[in-house]
Amino acid sequence: MKMDIPSKAAEIIQELAAHGFEAYAVGGCVRDSILGRKPEDWDITTSARPEQVKAIFPRTVDTGIEHGTVTVLMDREHFEVTTYRVDGEYEDHRHPKEVTFTASLEEDLKRRDFTINAMAYNPETGLVDIFNGIEDLKNQVIRCVGDPGERFDEDALRILRAIRFSAQLGFQIDAATQRAMSERAKDLKEVSAERIRVELVKLLVSGHPEYIREACRLGITRVILPEYDRIVGVAQHTPNHIYDVEEHTLLALKNIEADPVLRLTMLFHDLGKPIVKKTDGDRDIFYKHPEVSAEICRKILRRLKFDNHTLEKVYRLVKWHGLKYLPNDISVRRALNRVGSDIFEDFIKVQRADISAKNPAVVPKKMKQLAEKEAIYRNIIRRGDCFAVRMLAVNGRDLLGAGIPQGPMLGAVLERLVERVIDEPELNDRERLLALAVEVKDDPTIFDEKEYFFEH
Repeated sequence: MKMDIPSKAAEIIQELAAHGFEAYAVGGCVRDSILGRKPEDWDITTSARPEQVKAIFPRTVDTGIEHGTVTVLMDREHFEVTTYRVDGEYEDHRHPKEVTFTASLEEDLKRRDFTINAMAYNPETGLVDIFNGIEDLKNQVIRCVGDPGERFDEDALRILRAIRFSAQLGFQIDAATQRAMSERAKDLKEVSAERIRVELVKLLVSGHPEYIREACRLGITRVILPEYDRIVGVAQHTPNHIYDVEEHTLLALKNIEADPVLRLTMLFHDLGKPIVKKTDGDRDIFYKHPEVSAEICRKILRRLKFDNHTLEKVYRLVKWHGLKYLPNDISVRRALNRVGSDIFEDFIKVQRADISAKNPAVVPKKMKQLAEKEAIYRNIIRRGDCFAVRMLAVNGRDLLGAGIPQGPMLGAVLERLVERVIDEPELNDRERLLALAVEVKDDPTIFDEKEYFFEH
């Protein structure tokens, strides 16, 4: 088998060979090349020790030298070069106590996770496939190298990686590997939240985000995402739904683009339904489930140590995903005011995915209405209609000058002015708004909370 290797990676392999060392491209880059996919990185494994690699190449970085890894810089490209190694005993289901360097490629490949990731290649030797990775690629199977229990005892994150690779490649996980994953799922408690987060996002943005159901079936989500398990089998007896909450969630996940924020939103958007569910006769009611789901979502994202920008954006999209509004100018301006123009495009995508996973009998009408709302939204943006405090013809300083007191009253008056301008755009005039501000500050309902209406 001949494989195209980037010229710089091939140069590193050749240079190591010229100095008397073995060197191979290894792991995911070999797998992806065989599958006809473009590798993201080209990793190289070698019989040369780290200090020998550093002596051969003039520009290197010690990225993981205690584990044998040196990054070799070639012009503006960088390649991880790792010495053949044997891992010592694992105490925390994640890191070996010690690493021993070896001169044996076979010993190095034995420590790798799955057969499809345990192949090596160089132009002189060709493909080295000791564990039948090619056969598993042909049969579309994820299988551990050697004993799966031992592989997962070494590194519990591999349990989640198996699901992730399965989702990315559309492969099935072999039975023995599945059994070991289920038996050792509890060990994922030992893995850092950051590592869990990375694998979860990769799974969600894969071609098969619905494979998270397999993670649930094997007991993995019970450890890393127990909130998901609670939506399994929760029926939805409403005109809008024929699927239970989990099935609806999985369909919505598949029906939105592979963006981390959007996929996270669809995964979390109905997590509150089991908590708020009530049944009235033969109909289920999920009153205010978006708000409850949003609070659950915030806790999960904090637990998994997501950045604040992602957390707040997903939280807001989950909170507003079921907002009811009509296909007319006033109602869409109100929606823009509630949701925020910065995420409104994504809000529409979320609503579209949500609708697509509902009862097929109601989907066409709802999609038609959503298209009308989207067209109105675009016209509102094009015209520059006012729908937010920052777009008013007056600001806080103007209101202070008109006698509106500083503090909560000032904010409440500004919000009330926006509400009036949303209904009557012609009111967005400085003099008219100042007069209106004096009038509305004496309204006894000025601090009343707004009532929002959500789809069940």
